[in-house]
Amino acid sequence: MATEEVDPRFADLDAWSLASAMDAMWEGQLAAVAAIGHALPAITAATQAAQEALSDRGRLIYAGAGTSARVAVQDGAELTPTFAWPRERVRFIIAGGESAFTTSVEGAEDDVADAAKQVDAAELSPHDVVIAVSASGTTPFTVAALQQAGRHRAVTIGVANNPATALLTSANYPVLVETGRELIAGSTRMKAGTAQKVVLNLISTGIMLRLGRVYRGMMVNMQSTNAKLKLRAERMVARIAGCGEGEAAQALEKVDGDIKMAALVVLGYDGAEAASILASHKGNLRRVFADLAEGRGG
Repeated sequence: MATEEVDPRFADLDAWSLASAMDAMWEGQLAAVAAIGHALPAITAATQAAQEALSDRGRLIYAGAGTSARVAVQDGAELTPTFAWPRERVRFIIAGGESAFTTSVEGAEDDVADAAKQVDAAELSPHDVVIAVSASGTTPFTVAALQQAGRHRAVTIGVANNPATALLTSANYPVLVETGRELIAGSTRMKAGTAQKVVLNLISTGIMLRLGRVYRGMMVNMQSTNAKLKLRAERMVARIAGCGEGEAAQALEKVDGDIKMAALVVLGYDGAEAASILASHKGNLRRVFADLAEGRGG
């Protein structure tokens, strides 16, 4: 597999000047990101399928081992603070469990029985989406987790950096990003890891776009958990509703910091009316304003 092979060009990387080594590593990062371009149709198809399956009750579940698992956890952990994605709707199936987030757990990536056990414990349904990530595409734990998820009829997405591998052939939606040989053989935290992070960013953000958790480039489902974010929320409401930040702040106070509801309160609706309108449009503010403009309201 390419990700495990020594690249002759970099066989003496440790003997290079630090400036030259840094330049080579930077070049590798650029190449990893560029490789994603060929996978965009597959990434788009996976994102569309995930959004349709999730609706208002499905879960996003990430599966992986080692570096790939830690990249996946980073992506999933950011969904709640960024998009207010419910914590109960994101889950991780990780080789070695939570202890593997910071420590290598010997033999965990080969434990296919544990993979099946974790998947079964998740009680998957067709509304759930499992994103399995493996640089090699052959990691036994990750492949087994994805295959077991498929038996539960969950939507399965496989992200790998080597072609024609078990993870890709087992996934409903395979995403191949061929990053090739690493500058340090087998160190997939480099090129493969970078590509995986970008792919997961694209998929998760694309899902949130289609589910109405972004409006006019703003994170309108964001949780205002500190002073900086409260100020950002006030600016969002002011921009959406065309009011001053003081009025926006007052509206946010009335609706416990809910940005979308606050915008509607500024426009003259009370809290109950705002909640009803948003519910009837599944929280999609663009659809709300489209209907209001046509006089259909809530």
